[in-house]
Amino acid sequence: MDSKVILITGAGSGVGRATALLFLSRGWRVVLAGRRVRALEETVAMSGESAGNAFVFPVDVTSTEQMTALFDAAVAHFGRIDVVFNNAGIVRGGAPDELTVGDWNAVLAANVTGTFLGIREAFRVFKAQTPMGGRIINNGSLAAHTPRPNAIAYTASKHGVTGMTKAASLDGRAFNIAVGQIDIGNAESDMTVNMHLGVPQPDGSVVVEPLLAAETVAGAVLHMAELPLGANVLFMSIMATKMPFVGRG
Repeated sequence: MDSKVILITGAGSGVGRATALLFLSRGWRVVLAGRRVRALEETVAMSGESAGNAFVFPVDVTSTEQMTALFDAAVAHFGRIDVVFNNAGIVRGGAPDELTVGDWNAVLAANVTGTFLGIREAFRVFKAQTPMGGRIINNGSLAAHTPRPNAIAYTASKHGVTGMTKAASLDGRAFNIAVGQIDIGNAESDMTVNMHLGVPQPDGSVVVEPLLAAETVAGAVLHMAELPLGANVLFMSIMATKMPFVGRG
């Protein structure tokens, strides 16, 4: 039987890139999706001998048409999809009276609508393929549980992802679709570069926070993906051990 297929959004950097590289190294066939084709191709180049199992497809996750085209192209190329990692997302900071409506809309479009479209297309493909079913892993965040200062849009978006994970997990039961979420704290990426300089804390201080290697997060995604469909990690939190989260606020 051919190796399994995973579709990863945001595969050109950070956790998405690390996950694509790990899965390719383990013999999976990988659909690398994202806005920047060059970054996606760089990820494939980094995989070396595993490149034959990679398929690059540029996509804006907020576009219904482009997401449908992505999933159709993936099925046409590999025959099926076994796992979808809805990883793409953005951050825009600001207090409620400082954040622009444009930034609010951009965050909700990428993080909520983008995730919904990934779930929607995955359901469409999983229900139609033989054998029926598959797994969806949504990239949540520790912000899905506890916010940081000046992060109202990002926090709202990740709470929305949590709601979608629960709803889709319920709706997927009849079709052998398992849906889970990985909530990540301080993984190394373009989104966490400021951690090295210090970030605001709830008490008003600015603190340098430890980071978690993106490769470590990729290993957690692999664990979730390799479970039989009869088992599901509904929520997994993975974080830098010493980051200020449990006592935040």
